[in-house]
Amino acid sequence: MDELKGFLRTAGQEFLNAAGEAAMGAAKDVVGSVINEIFIKKEADTKRILPSIKNMRVLGENNANLGYQADVQDYEALLNNCLMNGSLFEDPLFPASNESLMFSRRPDRLIEWLRPHEIVDNPQFFVEGYSRFDVQQGELGDCWLLAATANLTQESNLFFRVIPPEQSFEENYAGIFHFRFWQYGKWVDVIIDDRLPTYRGELLYMHSAEKNEFWSALLEKVMPNVRPLHGSYEALKGGTTCEAMEDFTGGVSEWYDLKESPENLFTILQKAAERSSMMGCSIEADPNVLEAETPQGLIRGHAYSITKVCFIDIVTPNRQGKIPMIRMRNPWGNEAEWNGPWSDSSPEWRYIPEEQKQEIGLTFDRDGEFWMSFQDFMSHFDRVEICNLSPDSFSQKSAEDYQNSGKRKWEMSMYEGEWTPGVTAGGCRNFLDTFWHNPQYIITLVDPDEQDEEGHCTVIVALMQKNRRSKRNMGMECLTIGFAIYSLTDHDLQNRPQGINFFKYKSSVGRSPHFINTREVCARFKLPPGHYLIVPSTFDPNEEGEFIIRVFSETKNNMEENDDHVGYGDHSDKVLPVIPSPRPTDPQKDSLRRLFDSIAGKDMEVDWMELKMILDHSMKDDLPKPVEYSRFTANNAFETQAGMGEESGNACGLLSLLCGPFLKGTPFEEQLGMNDQSNKRLIDDNPSGNRAIVDETHGFSKDVCRSMVAMLDADKSGKLGFEEFEALLSDIAKWKAIFKTYDTENSGRIPGFQLREALQSAGYHLNNRVLNALGHRYGSRDGKIAFDDFLMCAVKIKTYIEIFKERDTEKNETATFTLEEWIERTIYS
Repeated sequence: MDELKGFLRTAGQEFLNAAGEAAMGAAKDVVGSVINEIFIKKEADTKRILPSIKNMRVLGENNANLGYQADVQDYEALLNNCLMNGSLFEDPLFPASNESLMFSRRPDRLIEWLRPHEIVDNPQFFVEGYSRFDVQQGELGDCWLLAATANLTQESNLFFRVIPPEQSFEENYAGIFHFRFWQYGKWVDVIIDDRLPTYRGELLYMHSAEKNEFWSALLEKVMPNVRPLHGSYEALKGGTTCEAMEDFTGGVSEWYDLKESPENLFTILQKAAERSSMMGCSIEADPNVLEAETPQGLIRGHAYSITKVCFIDIVTPNRQGKIPMIRMRNPWGNEAEWNGPWSDSSPEWRYIPEEQKQEIGLTFDRDGEFWMSFQDFMSHFDRVEICNLSPDSFSQKSAEDYQNSGKRKWEMSMYEGEWTPGVTAGGCRNFLDTFWHNPQYIITLVDPDEQDEEGHCTVIVALMQKNRRSKRNMGMECLTIGFAIYSLTDHDLQNRPQGINFFKYKSSVGRSPHFINTREVCARFKLPPGHYLIVPSTFDPNEEGEFIIRVFSETKNNMEENDDHVGYGDHSDKVLPVIPSPRPTDPQKDSLRRLFDSIAGKDMEVDWMELKMILDHSMKDDLPKPVEYSRFTANNAFETQAGMGEESGNACGLLSLLCGPFLKGTPFEEQLGMNDQSNKRLIDDNPSGNRAIVDETHGFSKDVCRSMVAMLDADKSGKLGFEEFEALLSDIAKWKAIFKTYDTENSGRIPGFQLREALQSAGYHLNNRVLNALGHRYGSRDGKIAFDDFLMCAVKIKTYIEIFKERDTEKNETATFTLEEWIERTIYS
């Protein structure tokens, strides 16, 4: 709705600017176009009409709709179409233009987009295979990407999953190429054409040492489509190696500040290397000099890839033993290398046996690759990043090959979830009253690590927020996220989910290092075998977002959601409102009968309109109070001044407020419904002097009343007889009593965080997924649930449970419907 309001505000301002007798024609066009947009687009599609979205590049895969407004592209279909037509593919989503080069300014010279066969005579996708030396940096400051790409070449199974090898400039060539990336738990296919930016016939950005090899240049070109902030090469300036490595592998990344690193860091790096983890490192940048070089030949603010971690045998005249060593590579691929001990041709290598040199593949080429002792590494570098591979990093066949090679692998569990304001967005532990409403997950660790002297288990927990990176050009920055870990006893395991008292008296045994606004936050722990509860959260409550939580361990871990079971059960013992008896006493029944007879008419049944008359009259004091909004805030956004209820007004009502003074006496006055008395609005001056918008409440909605009738209307006549009417009012009385227990301020609204407990009091057990859906459907912008919306929730839940139970004849929580039966049973509910 915020985007809709912004859109309407802009449209209203355009109208005001165009108003006046001389410009009435232009104003008419503006209002007409806005009306068309509003009526054509459903509210759920409002974001699609916003201008800021039109240039956004998104990911997709065959038969899937991944990411926001995903444009699905089928590589095989596009390739075959080009081959049939004899044409070369041109990617409409990443055109060969200056806008695809940079977004902040225009290029300072003439850049020409050329296909590989226009650059060299004999272009090849691969020339004599591939290696880390094919990755040479161009003019773009994306060394983080090059470091990750160099790491990718180290493991063929990973490499060919990202870069399908069957592509060629000869057989079935049509100027189209595709690459695969891991995005939020799925592998997606991203398609590009092969037009590359050049200057004077030379590639401008990433390239291979071989002039006619193009896999690396094409891989770099596809990355702006994976990181769609601005959809240009310039968007690749600045990034983290671990983020690229995650896109390549689906692994989970962790990083260490080497000045505060754990004592067993070399062991951590060794174990990572044994599991084919991808690793990178860097030195803090000099704020005054871009990519400043140190006296030892290292480059500040530059990303290096770590290509080997091992102990090397050393034999000197005085002693022999093993020395911890690290091999690194500068993605520039030139002579800019470390010049200290163990650098190329340094005297230290004389003490290494020849067979050891052959085993580690030692060379002294000016290729950007060099060795360092671990001690020197710790002294000269500031940060190391590790991307630990998951079982999903490999295809099924390559995973089998990986296992057969004897390499170790991490065990991984993963869950997807969301934070919904007022429901499951409880904020961090600072907000105790709502913290327990966050999603909760249990992990069970059974076996300790091999050779762990303390008998503990290594656990890596990674929390990643979804679909934020692609929306930064819409003003959606990353949320500030983190997690906490708690130890569970066997008694604790009986509670699903853990309530407020658990967190009130229990301290965490681990947590994320920080709450931070990055795509992912990750931490490593050593925990004894046992049961643990993980609670992922945003820092502040009521922040909306989706996430993936992953747990890596050296030995098997079992992970499950700690959530309620969906169903109908006993009333919660947490809240015991005074529930009316199931049926009224005789005097009450007589009064109820007289009321029914006076409303029902000759057919002795009440329809939804007659039910609405009864409910509006008898429960007018229970409905939410009017809602008042100030016209605009300082940043031109609508702002709540009183309690928030269901926003019953439509977009045209808002537009009439914006444009109303200029539409009097015009045909648009009727079109915008300004004379519609069923949709009243009051515009008054409030004490602060700002114009205010007040939504009047008009009783129970048509939808609520129809659903109540449908709940008990067995013959689907659209009407209720007296017995059905009596049963309905009994349910309503029960739900009203429950609602009043939680509506402590007597406002006609309850906090969304209390929806779970309120529905439990009515006997309905729901999990987070269902509660999130109810929050999205019936919650207001400030996370409140109005009385009539609470009744609607109860009606819907009761109706669907009864539909299901009717078909669950075996009582095994399984029901079977044909499509026709399901539509017929639910369409009227």
